[in-house]
Amino acid sequence: MVVRPNVKELPGPKGKEVIEKNFEALAVTTQDPETLPIVIDHGDGILVYDVDGNTFYDFGSGVGVLNVGHAHPRVVEAVKRQAEKFTHFALNDFFYENAVVLAQKLAELAPGDFPKKVVYQNSGAEANEAMMKLVKYGTGRKRFIAFYHAFHGRSQAVLSLTASKWVQQDRFFPTMPGVEHIPYPNPYRNPWHIDGYAEPDELVNRVIEFIEEYVFRHVPPHEVGAIVFEPIQGEGGYVVPPKNFFKELKKLADNYGILLADDEVQMGVGRTGKFWAIEHFDVAPDTIQFGKAIGGGIPLAGVVHRADIAFDKPGRHASTFGGNPVAIAAGIEVVEIVKELLPHVQEVGDYLHKRLEELLEKYEVIGDARGLGLAQAVEIVKSKDTKEKNPELRDRIVKEAVKRGLILLGCGDNSIRFIPPLTIQKEEIDVAMEIFEESLKAALQ
Repeated sequence: MVVRPNVKELPGPKGKEVIEKNFEALAVTTQDPETLPIVIDHGDGILVYDVDGNTFYDFGSGVGVLNVGHAHPRVVEAVKRQAEKFTHFALNDFFYENAVVLAQKLAELAPGDFPKKVVYQNSGAEANEAMMKLVKYGTGRKRFIAFYHAFHGRSQAVLSLTASKWVQQDRFFPTMPGVEHIPYPNPYRNPWHIDGYAEPDELVNRVIEFIEEYVFRHVPPHEVGAIVFEPIQGEGGYVVPPKNFFKELKKLADNYGILLADDEVQMGVGRTGKFWAIEHFDVAPDTIQFGKAIGGGIPLAGVVHRADIAFDKPGRHASTFGGNPVAIAAGIEVVEIVKELLPHVQEVGDYLHKRLEELLEKYEVIGDARGLGLAQAVEIVKSKDTKEKNPELRDRIVKEAVKRGLILLGCGDNSIRFIPPLTIQKEEIDVAMEIFEESLKAALQ
C-alpha cells in the first residue's frame, strides 16, 4: 500500500507560529515561507510529516542530503551505537578507527589507479576550500578555472568559483583572485546556440577551443592548478554535459599539467546511479569533493585526492569537527546502503526520466527534460521554439505542488529538480508525477 501525500492546511497553526519565531530568532538564509512553508516534525523514507499533521513526498531529499531517506533505520542505529561510545575526539590531534575505515572505502570507490588520501571537513563549501589549498600546496600553482552557472559554496574563497546567481556575490567583492570562468557544455542552452543533443562533439569542441584560444591567451596555463567542475551542474539547472566532454577536458588538462577537481557534493553518493557521477564519463579526476549525502543527515564532507598532493606537515590544514566520529559512523552505513541501492537507482531513475519525457512531449512550457539516475530536472519555458525562460511559471508550479503534498526545489533560473531519496519506488513516482501534472495545470490557469 503506497502512502499518498495529504495536506489539509499549509501552514497550519503550529507551523505559522514556528515560522514567525524563526524569522525573529534566525538570520535570513534562503528560506521562503511563501513557497515552502513546511515545519517538519518527523520523516520516514520519502515521507515528511509536519507539525500540523500534513504529509509530503520529499522530492528535494533535504536539498540532496537524504539519499538514503529520512531516518533510515540502519543509519539511526549506527549513530546510536557510536554516540554511546564517544561523540568527539578531535581527529586533527588524535586517532580513531572508523575514520580510517570510511576513508579506505571512499578511496576504493573513487576512480583512478593511483594512491589516494582523504581529508575530512564538515560541509561541501569546506571541502572545496580544502581542495583549493591542496591544489595550491601540492602543485605550486595558484590559479583555477571554473564554469559559469557553477555552485561550489558561499564561503569567501569558494565564492570565487561559484557563478550560479549574482545575489550570491552581491556586496561580497572582492572574492579570491585568480579564477577564470568558462561556459559549461549545456546541450540545451549555450552561448553558441548549438543543439548539443544533435551535435555533442561540436559543443564539446567549442568549450575546449574557448579555453585554449581565449582563456590561455591571457592566463598562463602553467599557473593554472585545477579545473573545477560539477559532473552534472546542480544549482545551475541539473545540466548533463555530452558524454565525451570530460575525456576531452582531461586531454587538455594533462597537456598542461592541470588537475581536474570534481565537485560531487550534490551529485555523488549514488544520486546518479553510480556512486560517483563522474563514473558515467569514464574519467578519473585528481580530487573528488564530497558532502551532503555522505553523512545521512549528519554534517560530514571532505576530499578524496591524489596522495602526491597531500598536506605533508602538521598544521597545513585541520578541522576540529571534520570527521566527527558520529558522522563517520553514519557515513560508513550510508556507503553500504548506497552500494546496495545502485541497481535500483538506475532502474527507477530511468522510469522517472521516461515519465518526465512524456510530459515534455505533452506540454509546450516544458522545454527540456534531462538527468541521470535520480538526478532529474525539467526546464520551464514560455515556448519550445523560443526557449525563453519562464521563472515565474516555475515558481508557481513549485507552490502548487507543495499545496498538494509534493516538495520540489527549483534550480537554475527556470528549472525544477526531482531528487527523491534513492529508496523511492515506481508507484511513488507515479503518485508524484500525477501531483506534478496537476500542479502544472493549476499554475497555467
